[in-house]
Amino acid sequence: MFTMVSLSMYNIAQDYYWQQYAAYEMEIDFDAETHRFDGEQVISYINNSPDTLNRIFYHLFFNAFQPNSMMDMKSRHILDPDNRIGNRIAELTPDEIGYQKIKSLKMNGADCRFEHVGTILEVQLPKSIFPGDSVKLEMQFEAQVPVQIRRSGRNNKEGISYSMTQWYPKLCEYDEQGWHAHPYVAREFHGVWGDFTVKINIDRKYTVAATGVLQNPEKVGHGYSDKNISDRSFLAKKKLCWEFIAEDVHDFAWAADPDYTHLVRKTRAGTEMHYFFEEASANPESWLQLHDILDEAQQFMNAHYGVYPYPVYSIIQGGDGGMEYAMATLVTGNRSLSSLVGVSIHEWMHSWYQMVLATNEALYAWMDEGFTEYAENEVMNHLRMKALIPGTPTDNPQAKALREYANYSGTIIEEPLSTHSDHFVTNTAYGDAAYTKGNVFLAQLEYIVGKEVFDRAILRYFNTWKFKHPDPNDVIRIFEKESGLELDWYREYMVNTTHYLDYEISNVSDAGEFKTGITLKRNGRFPMPVDLRITLRDGSVLQYTIPLRIMRGSKKDSKFDARVLEDWPWTHPEYTFTIDNSFGEVMSVELDPLMRTADKYLENNTYTKK
Repeated sequence: MFTMVSLSMYNIAQDYYWQQYAAYEMEIDFDAETHRFDGEQVISYINNSPDTLNRIFYHLFFNAFQPNSMMDMKSRHILDPDNRIGNRIAELTPDEIGYQKIKSLKMNGADCRFEHVGTILEVQLPKSIFPGDSVKLEMQFEAQVPVQIRRSGRNNKEGISYSMTQWYPKLCEYDEQGWHAHPYVAREFHGVWGDFTVKINIDRKYTVAATGVLQNPEKVGHGYSDKNISDRSFLAKKKLCWEFIAEDVHDFAWAADPDYTHLVRKTRAGTEMHYFFEEASANPESWLQLHDILDEAQQFMNAHYGVYPYPVYSIIQGGDGGMEYAMATLVTGNRSLSSLVGVSIHEWMHSWYQMVLATNEALYAWMDEGFTEYAENEVMNHLRMKALIPGTPTDNPQAKALREYANYSGTIIEEPLSTHSDHFVTNTAYGDAAYTKGNVFLAQLEYIVGKEVFDRAILRYFNTWKFKHPDPNDVIRIFEKESGLELDWYREYMVNTTHYLDYEISNVSDAGEFKTGITLKRNGRFPMPVDLRITLRDGSVLQYTIPLRIMRGSKKDSKFDARVLEDWPWTHPEYTFTIDNSFGEVMSVELDPLMRTADKYLENNTYTKK
């Protein structure tokens, strides 16, 4: 067991910030023949808000896996359906569907009135929960595990028996924006910070992998060596009870299979890593090589993005690709080493951007997926530099994402980052926004503030907002404080518009004796500070940076040592300056020579004297 500062105290860290707290105690009895289970749940809930609550809501995620559910209908009517879903939900039979049904619910011993409304349980409380009140919510429920379609379910394509994610009635989050009782349509999540004590009673043939720290390995045959198992009475039991405790998390996931191979290793940073895979359906050679690579990756991740705060992390074969959860991820296992490393790094980085910095993914999926993509690119490049994975390292690990977003930006399909995750018109627009543009948000921010400031700020962001729910203003304010620059303009353009970036070299001409005039033009509606490099006939190089006036300052950047020119007002489409070319005439001019912005049209970024 491990100890952290109680999350119920985080509301006093800043007098304007508060968050709710929930401690779960759950026990289920699982029937592997029918794929059903009965459960008991007790939540100790603290209302840290300044508001009086007269009703509450729960997520019932399994109810999405029923014909005509909102997830089913969305999949069948969206322009570009996810091929993992398609019309598969519509074709489920009664013994293949998923469901969660609430048998009873009490608050402090008094019955609550409730109604099942798709994937949401609407609850009318018998008594108001006033600010500062702590209440006990006692529930009995039953559930059926659906055939595996998306994330959770039974018998996935690689033969893993149970991927138990979104498997329990989960209390909806209440924050400064009110309740977030969003129907589940296969997109994103938001959860209440708290602690989990979970007991899973299941047929003894199954090995269980889960969020948290296993409390009774000696009672389930889950010791790390035979000497850990002194009491072998469990061998005579039909079912075993697996007990896990997870502190300071906002979700709990587990998986089970009778054929799991379970490896336990420890990183140099002290994290106990658990690997669960089925040798018959995975690529065991990749799994056996994975740990040493992740050990090196964690050294880089801890140094650059903040120290991983939990004692354990489990990489579990299951699910339908890769999906992150607290202290664990589910990934498909039949992968090459490079593929397994890539998905493991991505999902583990979600422990920073979502499992510790718990943004509301429904509203700000890009702060989760995009920031994770940014960090993954940096980590994978580091591993290539160490020759731990194939590939050539690069000076700009974000170049691919920048060009992908540049090509996508300004197209008819693009939607603003401010779009709610569930309401993007296409899956393509959601993916490009959450993953690619979210990645570019950080990549261009590094360009704007400079590498050293960026590195300090991204660490300060983690350490300031860990175990909370940061939003876009919170992250940009950290970068403002660290850089001394005004950056609200960048947040507004990136989050609330679909404007694209395009600067050009409009004119290079003689401006008098030993002087050259250079005129730049902003064609796109997205303003951006400008870096440029000028090469003279004698081979000497001049580098300049032009800050935006609304920045109220300029960057210091070791990646691009440059002279700072007069700032550029965003209202002015053109900018002209002169240089001394006494060492020779200008032979070439390059805009953004390190290619660190998502400038849409590169053909007008270079001037070469004919």
